[in-house]
Amino acid sequence: MRLLLVAAALVIIAGLLPGSAYASLCTAPPGGRVILQSDDVDPDVFLWDSRTRLVSYTAGEWGNTRAIFAHTLLAEPGTKALVVSCISGVAHPKFSTGDEDAIGVKVVSGPYRGRYGWVLSSDIHEPRPSDSSAVVTAPK
Repeated sequence: MRLLLVAAALVIIAGLLPGSAYASLCTAPPGGRVILQSDDVDPDVFLWDSRTRLVSYTAGEWGNTRAIFAHTLLAEPGTKALVVSCISGVAHPKFSTGDEDAIGVKVVSGPYRGRYGWVLSSDIHEPRPSDSSAVVTAPK
């Protein structure tokens, strides 16, 4: 009986750990197909070379414009990508109340095809049915 109680307690504790919550709450599961596009005013998307830089930039911490462009690619709106990784709630926008996920992607269309990078969850969107002709598959 005591062993059963210990096992039950471990299962409950494991369910409360941040890693388990992150995996279940993330915006985009790995392997998902997405379209990159920011807001209507400025639809291009920064594709960051590291998650740490993406998170720092989102929090309002960056050096200058030259430093930003040294560590990003500017993806055009409509660029197709494959989700490689998702870290839930790790980005804390300086001028917003909600947290965002950091999404690791592999670009599968456009001039940056084959490149990897990090974007915010607000910059990814599900492909429209009309985009279904361009089937994307996970790398083998």
